[in-house]
Amino acid sequence: MATIEECRSALDKLSDNMMGAEGDVRSAAALDRSLSCRITDLDITFVGRLKDGRIEVLDTVQGPPPEKAQIRLAMSGDDLVALVNGELHFAKAWGSGRVRLEAGLRDLLRLRKLL
Repeated sequence: MATIEECRSALDKLSDNMMGAEGDVRSAAALDRSLSCRITDLDITFVGRLKDGRIEVLDTVQGPPPEKAQIRLAMSGDDLVALVNGELHFAKAWGSGRVRLEAGLRDLLRLRKLL
């Protein structure tokens, strides 16, 4: 099972990957939205912002997020690490329910370019 530190590191790596992206992927990441990433098996949530193509983690809270973020992810720690390392395909994980992504329709349409 992935640790909190491994999950945080995976989010940092994802943020770095998004910053290095170009074209459509770069423009899709250029949102300014509140963001939460709930790690279900560790019962923690990383709370922050997606801003200027980066994920900015502002806090780590026990349990579900205190407020509803505009973009919400939920998955196990192992799945987060596997997604970021390219070992798990987002569409398959999302389709099977291993990863949950909730956002407004416009945001979902933009985010699909990232995924």
